[in-house]
Amino acid sequence: MPLIRDICDFLDCIAPKNLAEEWDNVGLLAGDFQSAANRVMTCLTITPASAQEAIDGDCDLIITHHPLPFHPIKKITSEETATRMLWDLIRAGIAIYSPHTGFDSAAQGINHQLALMAGIADPSPIVPAEDESGQTGAGRIGTLDAAIQVSDLISGLRKRLAAGHVGLVGQMDSKVKTVAFACGSGGTFLDPAIRLGCDAMVTGEANFHTCLEAQAAGVHLILLGHYASERFALEQLAGELTQQFPETEVWASTRESDPIKRV
Repeated sequence: MPLIRDICDFLDCIAPKNLAEEWDNVGLLAGDFQSAANRVMTCLTITPASAQEAIDGDCDLIITHHPLPFHPIKKITSEETATRMLWDLIRAGIAIYSPHTGFDSAAQGINHQLALMAGIADPSPIVPAEDESGQTGAGRIGTLDAAIQVSDLISGLRKRLAAGHVGLVGQMDSKVKTVAFACGSGGTFLDPAIRLGCDAMVTGEANFHTCLEAQAAGVHLILLGHYASERFALEQLAGELTQQFPETEVWASTRESDPIKRV
């Protein structure tokens, strides 16, 4: 039976911690490397629902894209939601691992996968990492074989990601060819993507002023929703872990969902 260390070592290979942003909190955040990893759950975010799912499911390890804890904490009590979940999981003996921005920027990470889904054959990082591969770094950008309508780009991504409402800055009937990708809250990548000549940028969410910047620059900004832009990768990761560790039962959380409902 694999140990938690074995799972962590595998995750460190596919989402190297050195690719994570300096402000991030990645790796094993709670738990014992030497404990057995019989049951593992992946999720985008630890919420009260997904935390209870892990406890009910006798989970040994949660792999969560968004870290818990994320910000430094001075006490672990039941008074606040984040620390209450952390306290409950630790009491249940459940370890927590987060790959977060290391997974976003990995050679086969979330942004790379998004670009492939959109039809970019050979995407490159928007902000390359300091290595010799040229395959790792923040965001992705690439060129489609032929220009397509924004509406077709959106419909293809919506189908593959099971995304609901999609926000758009720009025109549905415009044609685009060079597309940038930044999963989650990717607005900070708009300026470098514009400098690289993008016609459109796909991200999860962006603030109002970023939307105005995109409009002024003539760049089509496609907002998939934070959840839709990342959750798919945690489902795929569960499948990869199942293949790599057949003795371990791995599943993607069935209780977490997008907190934003379109009404």
